[in-house]
Amino acid sequence: MNSHIKIAGLGKSFAHKQVPVIAFENIDLDIRHGEFVAIVGPSGCGKTSLLRIIAGLDQQSNGRVELEKNHQGKESQVGMIFQEHGLFPWMSLWKNIKFVLENNPRVDKKDVSNISDSFIKKVGLEKFAQYFPHQVSGGMRQRVTVARSFANNPDILLMDEPFVYLDYQSRLSLHVLLKELWKETKKTILFVTHDIEEAVLLANRVVVLSAGPARIREQFEINLDDSSDLLEKRKTSEFRDTVNSIIDLIRFDLKL
Repeated sequence: MNSHIKIAGLGKSFAHKQVPVIAFENIDLDIRHGEFVAIVGPSGCGKTSLLRIIAGLDQQSNGRVELEKNHQGKESQVGMIFQEHGLFPWMSLWKNIKFVLENNPRVDKKDVSNISDSFIKKVGLEKFAQYFPHQVSGGMRQRVTVARSFANNPDILLMDEPFVYLDYQSRLSLHVLLKELWKETKKTILFVTHDIEEAVLLANRVVVLSAGPARIREQFEINLDDSSDLLEKRKTSEFRDTVNSIIDLIRFDLKL
């Protein structure tokens, strides 16, 4: 199967007080179409920088990133979800979705309202469609962010710790929502998180980065039953064993 994202020899360094600091180096990674890949590793190992380079928001120091082109020779469209929700405070939840679609040339204008309706329902917020972001909870705002990103129909979705500021129950509900949307749309997702359990629960492959200067330490194919309830998955020995193996790798790198 062709790679949707191909990363070869990628490195990123920064200048700090005129001293170069290497965030990561020699990153080689192939991500297949429709794959859900989570990236974990110690703080400061360059996970967010890696996403920003793939999104075209930052420049690598060396190496290359290649996104597969479609039959028209155009690169795959990339969407990104950040830690903060990024909703427009002066627009209703529904209009936050609609506005993005109106500015996407790949979306037919006559379909914008129907798509907005569909996705506000998919995330269970149709009763709150005309509320403004400040009138709803953080979990609800992030639901809209996820809905908006999927509705905009990118080929690749990059997610940078999107649930980090949410309470435990909100995170659980968003895990279920994200997994359902991924199964339905088969988007290629690259998901950065510090939460190892979250990575193993959601992804079908987990990439573990070492402490800086980061390299790929190991990769885990996740073979948990995707048809089972997410909460039930947490109880399985396979889940616990994989989580513990990743924790051991990170502890070793951090010398804990």
